[in-house]
Amino acid sequence: MPQPSSWFSSPADAATRLAEAGYLADATTATTAYLAGALEKPLLVEGPAGVGKTELAKAVAKVTNAELVRLQCYEGLDEARALYEWNYKKQLLRIQSSQGSDQEWSATHDDIFTDEFLLTRPLLTAIRREELTVLLIDEVDKTDVEVEGLLLEVLSDFQVTIPELGTVSAVRRPFVVLTSNATRELSEAVKRRCLYLHLDYPDAEREREIVTSQVPDLEERVAVRLVETISRLRELELKKAPSIAESVDWARTLVALEIGELDEKAIADTLGVVLKHASDQAKAVKELRLRS
Repeated sequence: MPQPSSWFSSPADAATRLAEAGYLADATTATTAYLAGALEKPLLVEGPAGVGKTELAKAVAKVTNAELVRLQCYEGLDEARALYEWNYKKQLLRIQSSQGSDQEWSATHDDIFTDEFLLTRPLLTAIRREELTVLLIDEVDKTDVEVEGLLLEVLSDFQVTIPELGTVSAVRRPFVVLTSNATRELSEAVKRRCLYLHLDYPDAEREREIVTSQVPDLEERVAVRLVETISRLRELELKKAPSIAESVDWARTLVALEIGELDEKAIADTLGVVLKHASDQAKAVKELRLRS
């Protein structure tokens, strides 16, 4: 079993093993993934939606047989949802059951602030695990700035302070991946504690490799045409440009419909697989001069 300081033996090993999980990493991605494990530093992955940021964390977990612990960030996320909270209902029941007994309040207080009453959330769960763990902090840019302060203690020392129990330090540091769509600038304090990787849409050749690896039944010439069309769609000013996952979904759709020629009609008929806004579809039909 690999040690937490050596999730991958080299950048080449990272590239090979990630590819086995269906994640085709370029040299920069493979090197950064290797260093995140070797240096035991969190990895901040930034880029537009749908370029494989979350999938990178999933692939690392898969190829290392690690448990994936995911914290999905959103506006309004607080400490109780990210770190831990006390099971107040259970504590109240314990307090009620001790009433009328000779037990002093101080003893009752100490009794109800124990592991038995602790509800661990993703950050604390990952810190306390002794097995290999990948901690995915997804879309961190969607949280409030205040939440970053909570992350600093975890990312700096891999420890969490619980006033009633003391400081909980990681026995085995997790492989931490933070993803961001760059909807807001993260603090320098958070960035300073992380390695940084920017992922963008792949070039045509790499995207074709990704699509054909995921959908091997797709004819080569159709794959080339699909990637060319996806590239043209991304050049338009759309509400939501098609992601790599949507390219793969489109490929699967074409195979399912037994479409052997991706002509204008075929594109128009299946456009809903890759464009999820009516205005985007209308713009694509106009700009690409599609006919239904």
